[in-house]
Amino acid sequence: MRPPLFKIVDRMSRPQKKAFLSLVDIILAPVAYLISAAVLYNSFPGLTFVQGNWISLAVLAALAGGFSLALKLQNIKLNAYESGGILRTGIMALLVTFSFAAIMAFTNLQMPRIGIILFGLVFFLGTVGTRFALLHILLWVLREGRMRRRVLIYGAGPTGMQLLAALRSHDSILPVAFVDDNPGLHGISAGGLRIYGSEWILDLAARLEVDRVLLAMPSVSPPKLEQIARRLQVMGLTVMTVPSFAQLVGVERLVDTLTPVSPASFLGREQLDDDMFPGGSSYQDRVVLVTGAGGSIGSALCRQLLAGRPDCIVLFEFSEIALYTIERKLIEMSVGTNTRIVAVLGSVNDSRMTRMVMTDHKVDIVLHAAAYKHVPLVEANPIAGLANNVLGTRTLADAAHETGVKKFVLISTDKAVRPTNVMGASKRLAELVVQDLAKRSQGTAFSIVRFGNVLGSSGSVIPLFKEQIAKGGPITLTHEDVTRYFMTITEAARLVLLAGSYADRQFGGNVFVLDMGEPVKIRDLARQMIEAAGFSVRDADHPNGDIEIAVTGLRPGEKLFEELLIGEGLLTTPHPKILRAQEGSLTELQMATALRSLRAAVATGSATEALGVISTYVEEYAPPHKTAIAQ
Repeated sequence: MRPPLFKIVDRMSRPQKKAFLSLVDIILAPVAYLISAAVLYNSFPGLTFVQGNWISLAVLAALAGGFSLALKLQNIKLNAYESGGILRTGIMALLVTFSFAAIMAFTNLQMPRIGIILFGLVFFLGTVGTRFALLHILLWVLREGRMRRRVLIYGAGPTGMQLLAALRSHDSILPVAFVDDNPGLHGISAGGLRIYGSEWILDLAARLEVDRVLLAMPSVSPPKLEQIARRLQVMGLTVMTVPSFAQLVGVERLVDTLTPVSPASFLGREQLDDDMFPGGSSYQDRVVLVTGAGGSIGSALCRQLLAGRPDCIVLFEFSEIALYTIERKLIEMSVGTNTRIVAVLGSVNDSRMTRMVMTDHKVDIVLHAAAYKHVPLVEANPIAGLANNVLGTRTLADAAHETGVKKFVLISTDKAVRPTNVMGASKRLAELVVQDLAKRSQGTAFSIVRFGNVLGSSGSVIPLFKEQIAKGGPITLTHEDVTRYFMTITEAARLVLLAGSYADRQFGGNVFVLDMGEPVKIRDLARQMIEAAGFSVRDADHPNGDIEIAVTGLRPGEKLFEELLIGEGLLTTPHPKILRAQEGSLTELQMATALRSLRAAVATGSATEALGVISTYVEEYAPPHKTAIAQ
């Protein structure tokens, strides 16, 4: 409960507070004169007060009030009364003293010179001291009965000291100690607070009832700050970072070292021209259905498609939020065009819906990008992965065949080549599904586009590494020698659409392989990202670096090296970055048996039977236990 004095202070208006401070100065001048006279009287017994003594008091009060108002001392808030206010108070004391001395020289008022000097000193000290006393009384009144948050200031440098000065007059925050990593500062005091080493934090938190730490070290790199913050958070403390005051006023920049970096800069090769893909006319005035439209590849395909001026883009997506996001973005991008945007919420495993959508919208081209693609997740959930990637592809492809869709393009991955994981095997089996239909279809041209990793897509290394750098590291690497083929999202989308324009009866069932350039070592990519963010790698040779690269070991089903071809040799196409591979396929009977067995395994939820299907029909599939020795 607040004391009664608090209510009085709280109810005072600003003009009343100013008047009170002016009254203090008016009263202090005569008081200082009386104190000076009393001192002089004790020192000089012959001195007595002259008849004009009361006149002197009135003159001093008037002078003090006048100069206080002229210098606007009453406008200086008590909690901001520092060196500037003290200087202004000193000027007022000098003016009052000199003015009083001048008045005495031309009147009958008498006081020895030393008395005038003593008066000036007493008046100055009294004025300053009274204000500081009022400040502490005011703070006591405001803090009484209020819970104050006790904080540690981590960093006893200039920013830490400035922060302490700023918090001293705060009525709800109480700094209790400094913490600093500099051993030379341990044990000494700064600003009235003792400086401790960081190893004392847990003890200080318990002993001083601290629940929050303020990091006042703006010169320390963000990764190291993040490392300190995480260590403190593990202790159960709330951590906040304070920028330098020079940064706050713009003398130094507040730099975000993790600003977006173009993924293309990590590839070390020329990219596809920014112009629309040459095969864009193949999509003009067509109705194109894109599955997985809200995903990284699907959304990139949709954005690129707009430049081809299709009549309609049907967005087919299982995730509601992903569909909402891409629909809103495409509607905005399509303003001024004649392209219609249709959003369909559904699953590729729903045969009734897929047929209905293709029939109702008279779909000409299907770009099948929907898939579960995260290797560890599919490895841990093989039934879901195989059902979506294989059976979903068959359901969608059957619907396309039966409704007279002209082109069907499956978006595949290099992980389908000699797969060591369920995700790769599921995509290879999906390729076999498309190859099987391509041999039997007379109306729909089925084809496959296979490429490697896409930089910047969800689940790829660039977003992961960026997130890890933002947390101060470490960057996790599964193996020192792991390499991957990479391509930017924009480049991949353009080449997929271009390859799709080649998908006709002549190239039916072919696998189009995108030229991914040379494989990139993931460790080199991690180092580039660290350096691009303005930091350095911390290792045995550089123990003071910012970010560590930690090797965690290969994940289940992960390969050291990815490949793009199953067989030998590639055939050319009209574009140098798109090649064709003629690869083996299953017979119609084998395909039917494989799908029947897989559907039975999915229906019963038997992961063992499902894995048996891909082991039997994906000849190159080598599960982890078979590849562990070789690697």
